[in-house]
Amino acid sequence: MSNKTSIEWTERTWNPTTGCTKISPGCAHCYAEVMAKRLQAMGVQGYENGFQLSLVPKRLDEPLKRKKPTVYFVNSMSDLFHEEIPDSYLFKVLTVIRQSPQHTFQILTKRAERMETFFAGEKPPPNVWLGVTVENREHGLPRIEILRRISAAVRFVSIEPLLEDLGMIDLAGLHWVIVGGESGPNARPMRKEWTLSIKELCEKQQIAFFFKQWGSWGVDGKKRGKKRNGRLLEGRIWDAAPHPCNIQQVSV
Repeated sequence: MSNKTSIEWTERTWNPTTGCTKISPGCAHCYAEVMAKRLQAMGVQGYENGFQLSLVPKRLDEPLKRKKPTVYFVNSMSDLFHEEIPDSYLFKVLTVIRQSPQHTFQILTKRAERMETFFAGEKPPPNVWLGVTVENREHGLPRIEILRRISAAVRFVSIEPLLEDLGMIDLAGLHWVIVGGESGPNARPMRKEWTLSIKELCEKQQIAFFFKQWGSWGVDGKKRGKKRNGRLLEGRIWDAAPHPCNIQQVSV
């Protein structure tokens, strides 16, 4: 079945594919890779190949079994628009989404080019939110430009891990921005001023801002467990989500 998740900005995860390959600096310390190898060692179905890209058709109908309106993060353990996933399988995923209008599906990718190509001839269903990952200027910002060209009910950006100051980025056409620092033993630090700059841009452009976590490096620049560093930014939690669906108010 789909799984409840500790990811703060969603409710459940749905992984009709698992595994991936690294394409940019944000992938360097991939949490999904570590988790997939752990699940493989535990003998969990769907992770027989570890982090090698795998289609898991047995999971396709999971959202159809759940009647209660739910926010799903699609492929938390993979990238739906990975170049090795055939279009025919993407259409199967999309069919399930269309058959589940009570649910909201959040699709996040680093492969914005393929996402744009796929949706050039296929209008995204109204219950799909499309997003791209942004970690730096060189690799991340071009993905925003591509996302902006795709017609979607909600377009969002996950800036995690935030690896550098992104400068005066243009957020026009976006509905939601998520920011977070990196976790794990090899985590790279995120500076407070980088985060505040993005928050201020969101406020000026009236875009929902969600601060996910500091990660392994605290606001004070010291390394410790991510739970100890918490989610507070300027003394409060920032958890806005696109109107009208404030996912923080939807129970699982």
